[in-house]
Amino acid sequence: MSTISKLSELTGDYVFDAARTRIAFVARHTMSTRVRGRFEVFTGGAYLDGDRPSESGVWLTIQANSVQTRNRQRDKLLRGKFLEAGKYPTLTFTSTAVAQLDETHYKVSGDLVVRGVARSVPDRRRDRRAR
Repeated sequence: MSTISKLSELTGDYVFDAARTRIAFVARHTMSTRVRGRFEVFTGGAYLDGDRPSESGVWLTIQANSVQTRNRQRDKLLRGKFLEAGKYPTLTFTSTAVAQLDETHYKVSGDLVVRGVARSVPDRRRDRRAR
């Protein structure tokens, strides 16, 4: 077992492994109820620059019809009225900026496109490699 001593050793292109990656969400429904769900079909990747994290980038394409919340009626509503999956089959995220916050935390900002409308969103990701 080896450890990576320098971030520069990680520089390169990566493809998300769908078997080991989860695209999940939590949304509020009413005052206190939280709905948890995930998207099961997606593709994406990243370019990591260990020496200059700001040069890194992330992209993701999600199939809208793959949303799952463990409630058929709610899933049908999400695919139809909320996501309009028939008209807009994909959701996309493309990073616009990556900033290293500390040794294991990064801020990834980008554009999320849902139903053809792009919105800028910030996000935090944690490096989950073995420590």
